[in-house]
Parts: sequence; C-alpha cells; structure tokens
Amino acid sequence: MPPAALTIAGSDPSGGAGIQADLKTFHQFGVYGESAVTLVTVQNSVRLSRMEILSAGLVREQIAAVLEDIPPAAAKTGALGSAEVVEAVAEMASKFAFPLVVDPVMIGKHGARLLSEDAVRALGERLIPRAAVVTPNLPEAEALTGIRVTAPSDVRRVAVRLCEMGAGAAIVKGGHAAGEPVDLLFDGAAFHEFPSPRVETRHTHGTGCTHSAALTACIALGLPLVEATARAKRFVYEAIRSNPGLGAGCGPVNHRVDA
Repeated sequence: MPPAALTIAGSDPSGGAGIQADLKTFHQFGVYGESAVTLVTVQNSVRLSRMEILSAGLVREQIAAVLEDIPPAAAKTGALGSAEVVEAVAEMASKFAFPLVVDPVMIGKHGARLLSEDAVRALGERLIPRAAVVTPNLPEAEALTGIRVTAPSDVRRVAVRLCEMGAGAAIVKGGHAAGEPVDLLFDGAAFHEFPSPRVETRHTHGTGCTHSAALTACIALGLPLVEATARAKRFVYEAIRSNPGLGAGCGPVNHRVDA
C-alpha cells in the first residue's frame, strides 16, 4: 500500500502549478495524492486574470474529510490566499500526526499576489510554528523574517530565523539569486547546501510547488530530511531542464521526469 500525501493549495487550470503540479509530482514518486483546494485561479502561461479564495470553513472540511478516511503520511501547503484560510489550516495542523511542509507562496509567476498582507503575518505567527519544514524562495524569506538578503551569510541568518519562528527546519531556495542556484537547508543543528546548474529557460511555471511537493513525497516515503532535500532538488532541476516547451509565456516544467 503506497503512502498518501496531502496538498493544501490553490488550483491552476493550466496544470503547471498548484494542486495540479503537486498531484503530478506525488504520482511520480509513487505516493498517493490527496488535495484540499484553497483558491481557484484563472490563469495560463501568459496571464493570471482572476482568483477566488474559498471559505475557511470549506477548506477546513476538506482537510477533515481526508483525515477521517485516508490520513496522509505527510502534507504540504501552497497558496492559501487569506488570513482566515491560514488560520483554519494552522488550526487543523495543530492536530496533524504527520509532518507538514509549508511552502509560503506569496506571488505567482505572473506577479499576482496569492497571499494578502495580513495573511503573511498570520502565516509567520500561526502556520510556520506548525511546520516540520518551511521552503521559501529569497523574496518570501525576506518578507517572513524582515531580513534583507544581500550576501550568502544573510541566507544563513534567514534560515536560522525561520527556525526561531518555530519551523523544525528551513530550506531557503536560491533560484532568485545571481549565478548558479544553491538551496540552503538548516535542520536546526547544521547547514547543508544543494547547488545545481542554472537552466536558461522561460519555462519555470510551478517550480516552487513542484519542489515542495517532491519534498513532501520524499518525507511521506520515510526518507531522512537531507536525502529528501537532495532528491527534491534533483527532481526540480531535471523537470526544468527537460521542460516540454508548452505555452506562449512562462510554461510548465516536466512533471514526468524520473523521481
């Protein structure tokens, strides 16, 4: 019987990000995927024109239904939209008997906000303390900690600060930095770096979702955190490198690469 993994995130009808990317990624890792939808977007590779956030009660009921019948071995969050939804997820997470990966999605690839300002505060105060691992990119890490990243030493400060805020571990992704992207894991005791070559392509839609989903799948499979982080990093690199070239804009990565 395969382990299950739950994604609590928004919907992308073009299939490159959100719960669609998460479920594809879970499948590649041999993990049974479940989902609780937090918001619905109207988007494709060139635009995001509309977003509707579901009620906190409906999000809570979706999670409860999953827990009642097929509890996962690990879960992740993605775009949550509002402070009310963040609060509802944090409340449910306080009862989780499995690890939670928090991907603090704030802005989509098209520049649209996927998390309100008050929700950012709620996420830092209420949800990060429930996280086994938090996986921000550099702008998200700056927004959550208030630390401006201008040097590699700042990335370490940010990772430590996220753990001081309550996260069990922090992975600060380096894709927004100059040069080759280096992800930094602080596991609460030691730092671990995960470099990879930079792929020059516009097709990077859903990379953050795919990364956190791959990490969640690896945790559900029982891998140690350092090994899970390395495997998730490799999966995302290969998914970007072999992207299918779909869409006229920022197209999706290849979720069919070997996990």
